[in-house]
Amino acid sequence: MLLIDSHCHYGPWDTRAPLDKYLVWAREAGIQRINLFAAFHSDYARANREVGTLVRRDPRRFSGFAFVNAAADRGRIYAMVREAVLRFGFKGIKVHRYDARISREVCEVAQAFRLPVLYDVMGEVALVELLATEYPKVNFIIPHLGSFADDWKAQLAFIPMLERHPNVYTDTSGVRRFDLLEMAVQRAGPHKVLFGSDGPWLHPGVELEKVYALKLPPRALQMVLAGNFLRLTGQVRRRPNTITIRAIREKQRLITQSETSDPWISSL
Repeated sequence: MLLIDSHCHYGPWDTRAPLDKYLVWAREAGIQRINLFAAFHSDYARANREVGTLVRRDPRRFSGFAFVNAAADRGRIYAMVREAVLRFGFKGIKVHRYDARISREVCEVAQAFRLPVLYDVMGEVALVELLATEYPKVNFIIPHLGSFADDWKAQLAFIPMLERHPNVYTDTSGVRRFDLLEMAVQRAGPHKVLFGSDGPWLHPGVELEKVYALKLPPRALQMVLAGNFLRLTGQVRRRPNTITIRAIREKQRLITQSETSDPWISSL
């Protein structure tokens, strides 16, 4: 059975995320492939290149998501993602509310390249409703059932959105309340859940045991362990059409000329 850890950080920068111990743990747990993105960084263009170097060195073992800061990187999201996709073969975008709330710019670039967006909402799950309805062609992976901080109210509120919206997914990383993880799988279905560890800080073997404890039938288990990730990342468009490119660049030009940020950043 194929095992893919869809959620693992890497980086020796602002926030250290070394892989030496993690890779030993992953091998012992039987994990064959690992999806990487940077740890928190003040320069995500640089961080993505470092992650990309590792991915390109061993593409059968690693894949990557481009980490962007929706506020600090506004006006250049397209260029950053384009480089990540064309140069390093990245298969998604990572955004964290700790840096800034997600923006329309990020969503439109994701839509242009057909990339899933893994967005850590840090418990702000109400925004998921807006994302899902405004961008129905973009698949959003909301990790930790919506809250790494074990905010069970936020996680409980997120599950109906996971169940209702076909483009909303979650991962298992850092979910400490097993009953909520079980509820998410039962209500939304195993096709909406991805295995992730949030390595290297969490032990992938420990995180994997939660998935096994769900006691899913083999086909459903394979969806969670690998199939859902492969499906979501298997539609990447390496070259958006010229009309889409012009529209994105024009919006980015307007963004960089404006003193006001995207209203999604300031008002949501």
